[in-house]
Amino acid sequence: MERENFSSRLGFILISAGCAIGLGNVWRFPFITGMYGGASFVLIYLFFLLILGLPIMVAEFSVGRASCRSAALSFDVLEPKGTKWHLYKYGAIAGNYILMMFYTTVAGWMLYYFYKMAVGDFAGLDAKGVGALFGGLLGDPLTMTFNMVLTVLICFGVCLLGLQAGVEKITKTMMLCLLILMLALAANSMFLPGAEAGLKYYLYPDFNKAFEKGVSEVIFAAMGQAFFTLSLGIGALAIFGSYIAKERSLTGEAVFITILDTAVALISGLIIFPACFSFGVNPDSGPNLLFVTLPTVFNAMPWGQFWGALFFLFMIFASYSTVIAVFENITACIRDLTGWSRSKTIYINIVLITLLSMPCILGFNVWSHIQPLGPGSCILDLEDFFISNNLLPLGSLVYLLFCTQRYGWGWNNFINEADSGNGLKFPKWMRFYVTYILPLIVLGIFINGYVALFK
Repeated sequence: MERENFSSRLGFILISAGCAIGLGNVWRFPFITGMYGGASFVLIYLFFLLILGLPIMVAEFSVGRASCRSAALSFDVLEPKGTKWHLYKYGAIAGNYILMMFYTTVAGWMLYYFYKMAVGDFAGLDAKGVGALFGGLLGDPLTMTFNMVLTVLICFGVCLLGLQAGVEKITKTMMLCLLILMLALAANSMFLPGAEAGLKYYLYPDFNKAFEKGVSEVIFAAMGQAFFTLSLGIGALAIFGSYIAKERSLTGEAVFITILDTAVALISGLIIFPACFSFGVNPDSGPNLLFVTLPTVFNAMPWGQFWGALFFLFMIFASYSTVIAVFENITACIRDLTGWSRSKTIYINIVLITLLSMPCILGFNVWSHIQPLGPGSCILDLEDFFISNNLLPLGSLVYLLFCTQRYGWGWNNFINEADSGNGLKFPKWMRFYVTYILPLIVLGIFINGYVALFK
């Protein structure tokens, strides 16, 4: 089977960034920042992003590029004879499917909100009215299914066009549009009356606010956000490493991608916090920030329907860039395992992903009595827990150990691959940290996820 490649370095950077940039940046980052005290949390988050996320991203890219395969076969190609690293392929593939079992539904919500905002259905609604509209959506499995299926068809349709003509070309366009929309939305928010208070809250560090929540809680929240924002551990980034040549070192490319990912998260805060403070809305309102609070803010804003429609268009681009990237990884994994054509793989997975997404949708209505993680939880929470608290940290641990231990691929092979080409080299002094300390931190994040659950 002939291996496709990216047509440009820019394509690799934007698509890899598109995989990392998703609802975690635009939805979770602002509300968790509001919850843990604004700018002081941002500084802690940036520190952990640098020491946690970046090394694991380089490791995942290195395994992908050295093997020229997806996660389905990359460990088979690189592992020492007689070892069992290749068994993780099943965890990686399962991770991509489980992620899409709920992510396609949430991406469908963005489509629904964009339409509702564009046609003016939010006009005149207060927070209670917007909340009722969102509740009506969750209680309507047909509408959610329609938007989910449309999302699946659009994103797999992009993959069907091929790597260069579809995934690379369309994702590059979406990412550039996303960045332009973000800058326009941020500029609008920052010039609203009273926006200065929101900017101060977001950009001026006040560690007293962080201490009010408890130091350990804030640190674990920052570590978790830094760790999960890059979609590490399930081979979703390794596949794009397998599509690039060796002209550029992987550390430099990972830095560019991390900067883009971080910029989107930070600018999202510049959109949301000034607008919230301008209209007297609490910025730590949790997940409701996106689906109830912000539509209410747009309603009160001059030209609010226009700015609200642009915001949810931006949210579509953010979510679809991740869905397309993960769909491409699923397609590559199944093709590597079966030898099927791209079209056959995609047609089968359109049906499969659609069926697998139904429990999440039904969990809000027909199956709402199923509360797997306790009262108030739903099927989406269970699926998210499997990914965020299990497969992402454990998968990242596998990549770290594989790249640093002599029983795996080993440090020397990893460094030779990561440093091949021009650009920033992986710091050799980090060997002890990446080999012995970082795996313990990742293990600590995994354990803390269960501690928080049972609390």
